[in-house]
Amino acid sequence: MRVLVDTCVIVDALQDRKPFSDNAKTIFYAVANKQIDGYISAKSITDIYYITHRATHSDESTRKILKTLLGLFDILDTAAIDCRKALSSDITDYEDAVMCETAERCEVDLIVTRNEKDYKKSKVKVLSPIELVKFLEETDEN
Repeated sequence: MRVLVDTCVIVDALQDRKPFSDNAKTIFYAVANKQIDGYISAKSITDIYYITHRATHSDESTRKILKTLLGLFDILDTAAIDCRKALSSDITDYEDAVMCETAERCEVDLIVTRNEKDYKKSKVKVLSPIELVKFLEETDEN
């Protein structure tokens, strides 16, 4: 299963933001164990760098974290067409619309985010981290 992981879920795991980090870390483990194919959009990488650098105050530490992260997750390139299509999207938050357009073009199976309300009109299935974790647990049991 190809899963595009939203920035908020990545940062939850990296910064151990409670109560969200447990589910985020479970998703990281699912990617590491090849239970799912995990992706981050190219657009998210710069946001993750910025947020992580604010926490670490170190370019070297932040780059090391990103290298580890990018060893685990694959990157989906955000194309010009994604940005253009997002302008006419029914999704009102432009950044989220770009993410949805990227996900659709790259044929991911679902987007995982804590920001589900902004993704209601996504053509790609959207789950919260807890919903994805429950799905993975149910799949493991069968």
